[in-house]
Amino acid sequence: MKETIVSGIRASGRLHIGNYLGALKQFVDLQNAGDHNCYFFIADLHALTTPFEPKELSQNTLEVAADYLAAGIDPDKATFFLQSQVMEHVELGWIFNCLTSLGELQRMTQFKDKSKQHRETINGGLLTYPTLMAADILLYKPTAVPVGDDQTQHVELTRDLARKFNNRFGQTFPEPKTFLRKPLRIMSLSDPMKKMSKTGDDPSAPLGAGALMLDDPPEEILRKLKKALTATDAKEKSPGVANLFLLLDHFGTKDQIKQFSEQQKKNTIKYSELKETLAHQIADHFGKFRTKKTQLLNNPTQIKNTLVTGAAKAQKIASQTLSEVKQKIGLLRSP
Repeated sequence: MKETIVSGIRASGRLHIGNYLGALKQFVDLQNAGDHNCYFFIADLHALTTPFEPKELSQNTLEVAADYLAAGIDPDKATFFLQSQVMEHVELGWIFNCLTSLGELQRMTQFKDKSKQHRETINGGLLTYPTLMAADILLYKPTAVPVGDDQTQHVELTRDLARKFNNRFGQTFPEPKTFLRKPLRIMSLSDPMKKMSKTGDDPSAPLGAGALMLDDPPEEILRKLKKALTATDAKEKSPGVANLFLLLDHFGTKDQIKQFSEQQKKNTIKYSELKETLAHQIADHFGKFRTKKTQLLNNPTQIKNTLVTGAAKAQKIASQTLSEVKQKIGLLRSP
């Protein structure tokens, strides 16, 4: 039997190259391997837990959907949908709220961190984010969840909830494992001590100055890479240089990797040449992606129809799971 995998991404706008290498590329590979039932969704309800503007939320959702589709997510091979269009997520999330202690939720690291970042806008959704995430996952009874290391605590809570529910109401959910491949963290070009982020590293800098967005045009990729920090003492790679070599490992040819690695060892490397090479390789790699994304965004109805179709597929499974849960916990169903 095929294993089931579930993963989602917040509706937070354009994706950058770190999102692609760390998650999206893996999703496409899993989908194409054909040995998993894949459910990929856009977590637009989770996006409500931090400050947002309605028009931006709508546009960000379309942007993320276009990125997924342009990068190779195939609705015929994977179930791709919008979280808010499958309301079973919310219903099961509420049930899990009632099975989770306040102390468990307050101990979540992300709640602590985001509470500090958004002191004036801390809301109940931020606190119960992990129980909704558990519902997102367990509705489809997966065996594994591809997540970054910053989400492993939430998956552990999901496993705990599955175990708690099973012990109290009878075997219902599997305890999904965290599906982690080799850790991959692309750092900011402008501050290589921080993870690449579309929100920017310096409040005074332009938004996303340290991030290579997937749809950046070639000239913008070159401009950003030229400004990438590379300070080094020549004895070893600085964080900025290591970051550029990590990108080279993923987008450069074998000859290019060998050439610049040897130059690095001999201390004859010209970082301007490395940056220009990287810019060309990355721009070329995402050439078809940029074209397809533009076509998709020019026809938003196509994107919306794809999401609606995916939601209908997801709901067939989600409704079965929720019906089973309601029966086991004693909620009356329609005759």
